Amino acid sequence: MIDHVILTVSNFERSVAFYTQALKPLGITMAMDFKGEDGHPDLKGFGDGNSIFLWLKEGKANSEAVHVGFVAKDHSEVDAFYEAAVAAGAKTRYSPRIFPEYYPGYYAAWILDPDGYEIELVHKS
Repeated sequence: MIDHVILTVSNFERSVAFYTQALKPLGITMAMDFKGEDGHPDLKGFGDGNSIFLWLKEGKANSEAVHVGFVAKDHSEVDAFYEAAVAAGAKTRYSPRIFPEYYPGYYAAWILDPDGYEIELVHKS
């Protein structure tokens, strides 16, 4: 089980705005502005009200190093995430559809965030 993921982003302001809009349909919001001390970097934390599990750290982004997959409740949540992410400026990797090559009922969308990170939302039925 994963507790949290940290993405290094090239621009806090741009990435916080992007994730705030893209993750809103999932009920995920920016929940903490952590000010680092003693060599620990500043972080921006996103969560669902119960825990913070996605952190952004400003620095040199390496989009080829990470793929993040979020769980959707249903197909309509995948569609809403995709629409919100594109409206926030995401590039499309794969628009929402079933991916039978994984297995029947794997409904997902992949987008690229402002730094090129591949973010997926999937509903497995």
